[in-house]
Amino acid sequence: VGVKALTDICCTSSNAVDVIRSLPSDAKIVFAPDRNLGNYIRGVTGRDMVVWDGACGVHEEFSLEKILELKKKYPGAKVLAHPECKKTVLLAADYIGSTAALLRFASTDPADTFIVVTEAGILYQMRKENPGKTFIPAPPEDASCGCNNCAFMKMVTLDKIYRTLLDESPEVVLDEEIRRKAEGSIRRMLEIGK
Repeated sequence: VGVKALTDICCTSSNAVDVIRSLPSDAKIVFAPDRNLGNYIRGVTGRDMVVWDGACGVHEEFSLEKILELKKKYPGAKVLAHPECKKTVLLAADYIGSTAALLRFASTDPADTFIVVTEAGILYQMRKENPGKTFIPAPPEDASCGCNNCAFMKMVTLDKIYRTLLDESPEVVLDEEIRRKAEGSIRRMLEIGK
């Protein structure tokens, strides 16, 4: 929350291009926390940005070589990649998009086989919405780990959400000044979508 309090405006992979394009052309931009998303957005928008050297552990671990091996094995498959992937992986992609955009593309594209290069949790929804299509998770560099599964995302469960809403616990207490500033960066982001 402290970082959001220092942030002028938040973004997600779904709206990052719109957020950057909403800023004055002479604005100095520091893009954080993801260097891969920041570099992708810089390429799409042509904006001069300082990109923070952080990255999503899941998206950093995908293996270009293993993706290319899958392409040979499934020559008609389209590669769908999240923009938080490394540039080398994005260059091999047929489509690059946020989680929501990848879901839409998989549902509307006539292809029947996709290699999916993002957190593996998306596969359930893709298969549910497209039962006649095949979705192949892209492998990480280290095949012995479940690196394409985000351990932090898996910590949030329906049961935990239910219990939090039911018991209003655990309570999160924030300094009002930090809360107010963090809320401002989120509100500014939401205004761009209107």
